[in-house]
Amino acid sequence: MTTFALSPVQPEAQRASAARSTMPLPVSSIISLFCGAGGLDVGFTKAGFKVLLAFDNSQAAVNSYNLNAKKAVARVADLSDDGDASFRKLVRESLGTTQIQGIIGGPPCQGFSRGNASADPNDPRNKLAFRYADILRALNTKNKIKFFVFENVMGLTTVRHMVRFRAIRQSFMDAGFRIFYHDLDAQDFGVPQFRRRLFIVGLNAKRLPKADFSFPIGTAKRRTVKDAIQGLPQPAFFDRNIQPGDIPHHPNHWTMKPRSAKLILSAGASDGRSFRQLDWNEVSPTVAYGNREIHVHPDGGRRLSVHEAMLLQGFPPTYKLAGNFSQQITQVSNAVPPPVAQAIARSIKQLLRDWGEL
Repeated sequence: MTTFALSPVQPEAQRASAARSTMPLPVSSIISLFCGAGGLDVGFTKAGFKVLLAFDNSQAAVNSYNLNAKKAVARVADLSDDGDASFRKLVRESLGTTQIQGIIGGPPCQGFSRGNASADPNDPRNKLAFRYADILRALNTKNKIKFFVFENVMGLTTVRHMVRFRAIRQSFMDAGFRIFYHDLDAQDFGVPQFRRRLFIVGLNAKRLPKADFSFPIGTAKRRTVKDAIQGLPQPAFFDRNIQPGDIPHHPNHWTMKPRSAKLILSAGASDGRSFRQLDWNEVSPTVAYGNREIHVHPDGGRRLSVHEAMLLQGFPPTYKLAGNFSQQITQVSNAVPPPVAQAIARSIKQLLRDWGEL
């Protein structure tokens, strides 16, 4: 695994942190930016954090978030346009005097993705990382944020984007944080999927001036596609007139009706990105696709259902996504696998506890 940490990663410290991770930990309040359907937030919630507010520009994603939270935590907001003053006012009116401990989020990353061969270096989404830093600085001025977590694709660390990556790191430091960054692969944390992503963790430079953050070491048993989705009933096929009661087993257990001969006749591994068939005994390739790139089920003949893709992402079996089929595919593709988020959250929680900040 390639390491990008600014300070050396200490295996002994990581193992000690992992050993302590089973201890009960108190609740800590956070805000989520670019929350999507809530994968990152699910992990932090499982680790004992409490998300007070979450924001995303997708109504469908916000609906999914609140459906599972069972209350209106997430709100629709275009974070690229909101001014710092108006955002602080919104937070103040929503939370009153409640102190915010941390900020988490993963801005849209298509502009940095190595899988996007036609990526535009001037893609407006590339500016959202800087917007994250602006919001972080604005909130830190009043709340003294203890930490933040930023997730993005590994493409941000490539030579093509290195100047921008340095600028993003500097913007986080200018916001008042010491930063640590590292790549993590979801399959190391019990997620049946190969998914390497970049994580940046920042610690308040004034409040935690000497604290070093150690990223978690993935020690979970390797899980395969079979472990995640074998035994599920056949899904419903998409139809414009389909009703929720027509979808068996789970509200998201539906998929596109197979039309291509490559799908209908598939009985073994298929070639090409559009017809990549999963292997029962392996982890899945990265779950990130458009409607016509959804992986082919290991048995062939059809593509995965949305629910099956969610399970390959490590979502709880009871988690539900709102929106139409295309919106659900976008949500599951953009999500951070909850088990990875939980591992990071527990490491942060333990550090804050060790430093007397909880």
